[in-house]
Amino acid sequence: MTSTAARIPLYGPTIDGDAAALYERMRAEHGPVVPVSLAPGLDAWLVVGHRELLHLTRDEQYFSHDPRRWTPLREGRVPRDSPVLPMVGWRPALLYSDGQQHRRMRGAVADALARVNGHELIRSVRATAERLIAEFATGGATEAELVGQYARALPLHVVTGLLGIGAEAGPPLVEAITTTVAATAESPAASRRMSAMLSELIEEKRRAPGEDLVSWLLGHDAGLSDEELLHNIVVTIVAGNRTTGNWIATTLLILLTDPAFRSSLSRGHLTVDDALDLVLWRFPPTQNFPARYATRDLSFGGQDVRAGDMLVLGLAGANADPEVLPADGRPVVGNRSHLAFGAGPHTCPAQDPARLIARTAVDTLRHRLPDLELAVPESALTWAASPWTKELAALPVRFSRPALAATALGDPR
Repeated sequence: MTSTAARIPLYGPTIDGDAAALYERMRAEHGPVVPVSLAPGLDAWLVVGHRELLHLTRDEQYFSHDPRRWTPLREGRVPRDSPVLPMVGWRPALLYSDGQQHRRMRGAVADALARVNGHELIRSVRATAERLIAEFATGGATEAELVGQYARALPLHVVTGLLGIGAEAGPPLVEAITTTVAATAESPAASRRMSAMLSELIEEKRRAPGEDLVSWLLGHDAGLSDEELLHNIVVTIVAGNRTTGNWIATTLLILLTDPAFRSSLSRGHLTVDDALDLVLWRFPPTQNFPARYATRDLSFGGQDVRAGDMLVLGLAGANADPEVLPADGRPVVGNRSHLAFGAGPHTCPAQDPARLIARTAVDTLRHRLPDLELAVPESALTWAASPWTKELAALPVRFSRPALAATALGDPR
């Protein structure tokens, strides 16, 4: 690997600025495969070339998804409290497996997701959206904070509903999962709570199956073990909740800060899907995604990669690769060849329901709060950054003419 001094840290002040400028600088200095550090002493390669990322995700012979191959992890050099560990520690879930084992688990998850009724999902999302809007837009209120009160809250309600988790049990479970992956002093206790709650849910669905993802996974002929079922549920909740929430929030930001785009949307020249795709190109909900691990020494993207090296999927960087962007610099509209959902055998199996959730959430808010605008200057907005994501910390807005649905205060579940 390249010397530590030449590495670009994906933590600390480096990632607090303009992400697009950072990826452009990386590409100019190092080419499509960039030497980076995920934390002090933990080195990796960030793949920001579109062509190289496609190769990385499609070739399991040279690039494995199993983190037990990662040299620092295998040699015990990753501290147990490392902020990197929750994202790259091995679990019996589809994100961490290859070949037949991956196909078996992915097949079960994909088949369960395929049983979700799209019309019912839209109805559920719309009803939840109406209720959340009514909670902050009634009683003369004229301001709201859309990240916490809407963009993150809505997927939480919808995803836990799809899993057959009751409205009261959903938030404590998500809190336990979130604390577990945060790698703090509270994580071990949160992990035990998470396992206990999910084990109880699995037993409940085994006794009384319902029309939900957990029941369908239990009944699938892939024969998932309880441990596999538990960890694939965790993946579904984490991906379905946080990622979709980031997608919704950033799309709302684009609509609030780009007058030309908002006008084109209002006049029917563009659609909400166009706005969603613009976000996936420019600001994917997951900027960088872990990971692949080299199975042998090889030359890749102009770098000497060693067996056991980690290669991180630079989704945002690859989407900004000049080789795939319009030469005139115009926004990419009507094109879904972005890599926001990954590529190859591990492409996100939940992208269709995620799009339904995001589209319905954005469309419902637009119609219920037609004069929505930012309550602070755009420059005052703050972002939370990590090696993996860059997400809005808050989106304060104001409005004056809410057009609420008559049934908005009812609970859709």
